[in-house]
Amino acid sequence: MANSMSEMLRQDMQCEGLLECFHDLKEIDKNVFRMLNETEDPLTVDEIADRIDRERSTAYRSVQRLLQVGFIQKEQINYEQGGYYHVYRPRDAEEIAQEMQRMLNDWYAKMGQLIGEFSEKYAEELNPPSPVES
Repeated sequence: MANSMSEMLRQDMQCEGLLECFHDLKEIDKNVFRMLNETEDPLTVDEIADRIDRERSTAYRSVQRLLQVGFIQKEQINYEQGGYYHVYRPRDAEEIAQEMQRMLNDWYAKMGQLIGEFSEKYAEELNPPSPVES
């Protein structure tokens, strides 16, 4: 990722899509998210690993990243004889989109505030108020 906002803007947003730009997700994460969206039933990590043809540990790390950014949800399934396992399903895409929009709005407001503070501080120093003549 770019070190600064100006670098990022100069690079013309080289992150190719929303999931990378917003959440720094990897290609495998996008594949897992897409696959879960195309599957009717929630899946276990083992089932996800089988479907994407990767090691269980790799699938598990991807699932953890997707959980962390709120793209998928975890559900516990209990065995009748005791014990349980987890399955994962995608969250509603509209909810995710609204959260990203809120995040963008917050960022935009924060940047606007910082620009305003910069302008106030340095514009005053460069243009000191002229003395009032009596």
